[in-house]
Amino acid sequence: MSDPREGLTVTHRRYIPYSHAHYAGDLVDGAYVLGLFGDVATELCVRTDGDEGLFASYSDVQFRAPVRAGDVLETTAVLARAGTRSRVMDFEARVVCRGRPDKGESAAEALAEPIVAVTATGTVVVSAQGG
Repeated sequence: MSDPREGLTVTHRRYIPYSHAHYAGDLVDGAYVLGLFGDVATELCVRTDGDEGLFASYSDVQFRAPVRAGDVLETTAVLARAGTRSRVMDFEARVVCRGRPDKGESAAEALAEPIVAVTATGTVVVSAQGG
């Protein structure tokens, strides 16, 4: 039997400041995106269970395209499966805007097609006392 909460989606958007550049070419480290996945997972758990939950594990993480300072990143969590206390979620991070320093110091553009930068599957555990 399927849980009616399955399929619930939470999406956040965040501008990545240049202070977060970690590598040459203004690249941002992958752990930054995993932290954003934790944020959308927390909101999803609050909405489904009235509990912030605790991240237990990732079963898959794929870094598919670079994330750079100056990007606007859209992160999404979808509840894939709800167990008694575990919540399996699918995550995706998409670059929806990108800085264009080649066109000027503060130039940027909204992308016609978002770039899928990171995908993951993770498990969060919620308290038995939650909603």
